[in-house]
Amino acid sequence: MTNTWYFLDSGKQDAAYNMALDEALLEWHSEGLIPPIIRFYQWQPAALSIGYFQRVERDINLQAVKDMGLDFVRRPTGGRAVLHEDELTYSVIVSEDYPDMPKTVTEAYRVISEGILQGFRNLGMRAQFSIPKTESDRESLNQPKSAVCFDAPSYYELVVEGKKVAGSAQTRQRGVILQHGAILVDLDEEKYINCFSYSSEDHKEKVKKSLGQKAISINKIVSNPVTVDHCIPAFRDGFESALNIHLTSFSLDEQQQAYVKNLAASRYRSPEWNFRK
Repeated sequence: MTNTWYFLDSGKQDAAYNMALDEALLEWHSEGLIPPIIRFYQWQPAALSIGYFQRVERDINLQAVKDMGLDFVRRPTGGRAVLHEDELTYSVIVSEDYPDMPKTVTEAYRVISEGILQGFRNLGMRAQFSIPKTESDRESLNQPKSAVCFDAPSYYELVVEGKKVAGSAQTRQRGVILQHGAILVDLDEEKYINCFSYSSEDHKEKVKKSLGQKAISINKIVSNPVTVDHCIPAFRDGFESALNIHLTSFSLDEQQQAYVKNLAASRYRSPEWNFRK
């Protein structure tokens, strides 16, 4: 049996709106107002998002973020900081008790991320899941060496040629899973590196070198460059195939739009949320 989920392509929005809409969709699904939903989105202006538990004053060079004209927001999910620019961002909102959905965070990542894996394959890319093999690799997941998301893959994130090409984060609230993540179409490594604070120039150079060795964008791999618009049908079909679902288009009504805009203003644009200790 194929279940029907909603699909929302919300296009280019600012950082606060993007996070508010993900939170609103989680709420509406928890209240039974909408079925599970997959959302695709982009960022305008480009933005740096940080994980829920990250410390801004320790990790982020806010002056550089401002000087580069980047938006800034704290996500409701964990993980490390991500530069959102030339990418397709996805979110999946589904109940924890959805049929065959694993109870553990790691295994739920695997199931949901099958859709991303299939999307890469639809683009002709030989992507695979990352699975840390050594004790040292596993330990580094618990004690990351930098604040940069793409300097190392976690369990079941997507790698091509051994390099991370998509990064995801997850939270569970009100009995609902929210997983969202960045699928890199292009990556400005210099801009990304400049978003962070470093103890020394040597430290900065080490992180820059590490990023170049461990992260890669789609257009660094494929022979014919692609755009975000090329990626949308590939990953939409990937989720349908991998999760055995049918996606039907969804759009927000005026009341829902007003709710999201209010949440964006009251939470995700507030210094109390974004710069809290």
